[in-house]
Amino acid sequence: METTTSPLLPGDHSRCGWLRRRLRLKNPLSSELSGAVGDLGTFIPIVLTLTLVSNLDLSATLIFTGFYNIATGLLFDIPMPVQPMKSIAAVAVSESPHLTPSQIAAAGASTAATLLLLGATGAMSFLYNLIPLPVVRGVQLSQGLQFAFTAIKYVRFNYDTATLKPSSSPRTWLGLDGLIVALAALLFIILSTGSGNDDRDTEEEEDAAETSINDSRRRLRLLSSIPSALIVFVIGLVLCFIRDPSIFKDLKFGPSKFHILKITWEDWKIGFVRAAIPQIPLSVLNSVIAVCKLSNDLFDKELSATTVSVSVGVMNLIGCWFGAMPVCHGAGGLAGQYRFGARSGLSVIFLGIGKLVVGLVFGNSFVRILSQFPIGILGVLLLFAGIELAMASKDMNTKEESFIMLVCAAVSMTGSSAALGFGCGLGLYLLLKLRTLDCSSVTLFSRSSDGSQVDSGGTPRLV
Repeated sequence: METTTSPLLPGDHSRCGWLRRRLRLKNPLSSELSGAVGDLGTFIPIVLTLTLVSNLDLSATLIFTGFYNIATGLLFDIPMPVQPMKSIAAVAVSESPHLTPSQIAAAGASTAATLLLLGATGAMSFLYNLIPLPVVRGVQLSQGLQFAFTAIKYVRFNYDTATLKPSSSPRTWLGLDGLIVALAALLFIILSTGSGNDDRDTEEEEDAAETSINDSRRRLRLLSSIPSALIVFVIGLVLCFIRDPSIFKDLKFGPSKFHILKITWEDWKIGFVRAAIPQIPLSVLNSVIAVCKLSNDLFDKELSATTVSVSVGVMNLIGCWFGAMPVCHGAGGLAGQYRFGARSGLSVIFLGIGKLVVGLVFGNSFVRILSQFPIGILGVLLLFAGIELAMASKDMNTKEESFIMLVCAAVSMTGSSAALGFGCGLGLYLLLKLRTLDCSSVTLFSRSSDGSQVDSGGTPRLV
């Protein structure tokens, strides 16, 4: 019996080729999996706090962010992170009264609508091309150092889930979340990944060193192949059950029920004024502009500011209505995932699948596991993400560029506002350009030899 195969429709070959390229590993599988958990040092503490303090729907958050990870991994073909909107989260739990889930959703949707409008109109691309690189580097440096400072506090002090900040009580040396556990994780990651050099840089250094030893090369390659972040994260999960064995009894299988939030006009007003207004400039700078700059630095890939901005808008205009946490893309998450080995979109696709499985299997009961996760280990992961982001500023080659970057970073960190630092950095940049401006080049009119006025192009004008 003769069998026939139906021909592919026009465009099927191109679509299959596009999908194969998106699902191609650019690093060993172990490295991609390790990089997938590289930004959980930020994700877990914020999600845990919002769940306990503001009654965030954890199941909806895990399921929707899982879909977001898969979609952005396919769309951008880099480990594009999906992170909480930090300013909204900080306002929700640190100010009194705490924001309700509907007000958090209103703040996220308002921020998303703004970014969607900026992206759809082309305004975001205009801002991306207009903002000077030293100012962007200043924002990245401040964000990276703030991550690093917070990470060290996570390691040194106990974590207060009611304020989203480390408490004043120091962490003990012993215990399953003690300093020894955190320092052991820190040393293990440093020994396995070193300073985080790219493999290509390491090979070039080895080729240039005439006295290099083959045994040393093999040892470094072996250490670099260890998925250190993934191993540390799995150990943290195991410690959760050891710290509180009653978790097994409290887990409930199956996803929680979905429901659409009812957002009143008062919720919109409170959410926008208290949370969206401080979040919007942070999202523009760190979630779009800094991410596009950093992707070019790390992956030699220029992302479209319009696409990234629209991506943030679409994600939240869908998920916030179901009670999912407002999210964005973040330069810190991208740096963290890169630092631990992620090089392709497949890395965050794995992460997205993991979130979907957890959200569908355990639902909101998964908060029992998160509440026992060693915060010291999360601090270690966050530390490397912050340092990697801060190191993006190393390409400032002139004293003037470094001056602008450092002033922008200092103001951002002192005022706890990326928007304030950005404004000061941009003002300083313009002031320095004005100082060196040739006044004759901006003269609108000059006198000709016969006394008539001519414009800068030499055309006589009637007086």
